[in-house]
Amino acid sequence: MDAQQRAQARDKAMRNTSVVGALVNLILTVLKVVFGVIGQSHALIADGIHSLADLSTDLMVWFAAKYSNQPADKEHPYGHARIETAFTVGLGVVLIATAVGIVMDSAQRLLSPETLLQPTPIVLLIAAISIIANEGLYQYTMCAAREFKSGLLTANAWHHRSDAISSIVVLIGVAGSLMGVPYLDAFAALGVAFMIGKIGWDQAWSSIRELIDTGMEPKTTRAIERIIENIEGVRGVHMLRSRRMGGSYLIDVHIEVDERLSVSEGHKIAEYVRLQLIDSDKDISNALVHIDPEDDSLALLCEDLPLRREVLADLRMAWAGDIDAAQCSLVTLHYLSGQVHVDLVRPLQALQTDPPGLCRRLQDTAQALGYVGQVRVFYQYCES
Repeated sequence: MDAQQRAQARDKAMRNTSVVGALVNLILTVLKVVFGVIGQSHALIADGIHSLADLSTDLMVWFAAKYSNQPADKEHPYGHARIETAFTVGLGVVLIATAVGIVMDSAQRLLSPETLLQPTPIVLLIAAISIIANEGLYQYTMCAAREFKSGLLTANAWHHRSDAISSIVVLIGVAGSLMGVPYLDAFAALGVAFMIGKIGWDQAWSSIRELIDTGMEPKTTRAIERIIENIEGVRGVHMLRSRRMGGSYLIDVHIEVDERLSVSEGHKIAEYVRLQLIDSDKDISNALVHIDPEDDSLALLCEDLPLRREVLADLRMAWAGDIDAAQCSLVTLHYLSGQVHVDLVRPLQALQTDPPGLCRRLQDTAQALGYVGQVRVFYQYCES
């Protein structure tokens, strides 16, 4: 399955789970609120509000699926995955607000005993139905979340599981009230509220951390570094950075290679590193690999060195009495350890006519420029 097919499958799974969840939660909301009123259970009414919050999260998942899986464009070069993250923050805020409302109402009832409700046995049946339905939704949604590594689906699955747990709390609270302890129903509502608030806070904080580009855990970062270090041609790894985008990570990293590699071979190693990271099991969607010929602390010494045009102009002047100016263009420059090292390529025929000690003389005159290090002369066979 290629990236586009996987994105389409992920979008379909998110939409399907959100539609099924919305339908189930709509039914549960109506059942809990109606029978909470009929059965005089404040805890069941609070649980119905929880189901209503879950219904809103299902709608959020549906909208997030519609927009977050759209391909990258000019305005969003990294894609739209963080729409899912933003929706998750909104979901967390909704849950926290819901929890605060339930706490305030429950506290008011506890402080005014005359307002306490006396549940009836029908509430127990509705709570049992809710437990079974929400556990089924949890299993269904979590299956899709694991397959597509979706944080939003995982959050929604746990909302379903929390609704099942809150219904268990309601079951216990109502049973206690029926046994002559009326305060238990209000306390059960408080327990449900704190559970909703905790889940809302966890999901909102996790998504906020993603929006401010919190990186991978140090343990995971080190595992990625080991993958890179074991690739042929890589001599070192540094400045590995990560950011989360929806269900996956974007990586950028600097790798050190042989300082005299060709550009194309360095690019080949970088591309191989990128593909190995994407194929790993670290949830990496893409990687930007920067090639360094040496450690960046040494590379800083090269910041003030001149570029190629100026270097060649200086070399032509320095070597004017030894070689033709045209031959100075057949030069490869290596910027290493604060100096420019020069590889000069000459035709093989020149080996017979070049005077002895030419290489030493070229190096001495070049080093007089102050920024040139080693000079190497190569003779190359060229077919006429």
